[in-house]
Amino acid sequence: PDTGWVGRWEQRLGLPTGAVGERLGEVWEAGSVGAVSEREVREEVAERLRLEVGQIEAFMADLWTEYLGSPNEELIAYVQSLRSRCRLGILSNSFVGAREREIAAYRFDELVEQIVYSHEIGICKPDPRAFQVACERLEVRPGECLFIDDAAANVEAARRAGMQAHEFRDNAGTIARIAAHLEPAAAPSE
Repeated sequence: PDTGWVGRWEQRLGLPTGAVGERLGEVWEAGSVGAVSEREVREEVAERLRLEVGQIEAFMADLWTEYLGSPNEELIAYVQSLRSRCRLGILSNSFVGAREREIAAYRFDELVEQIVYSHEIGICKPDPRAFQVACERLEVRPGECLFIDDAAANVEAARRAGMQAHEFRDNAGTIARIAAHLEPAAAPSE
């Protein structure tokens, strides 16, 4: 969820609403495809917002707090129960430094077989190549996959890439859709 951290920083720095996004949009984009290092992100943030050392640390901490969010314990437990039944992977539009932080916070590396991060492959969803990389790494055909995402554009892109897809709205609906996918005769054609 949105923590409001950007607005608080704009107020703290005396910037107009939207200034952080305007000044850092290119940096966020470069970080999402791995075109810059985490160190370079920090340097650009400090320069573009004119932050002092202590401020950059606090700014980046706020960024990561919102980025990491909080775990969906019910869905994570359900996915853990699937490990022996199917191949599992994560395809994430991410940011440089995300793998280390997410593994430390959530142990996603123990939850799924493959994690494909946009900042590591240089491609973000909804680009069809991102879905192709995920399938290749999991050694599955797109038609065998059920892709789940909370962004409609990514769900539609997955369908265009040949995957079955489901837009996450709540745990119950998503768990039901996964269960249906694992029982091919009962799987809906959504």
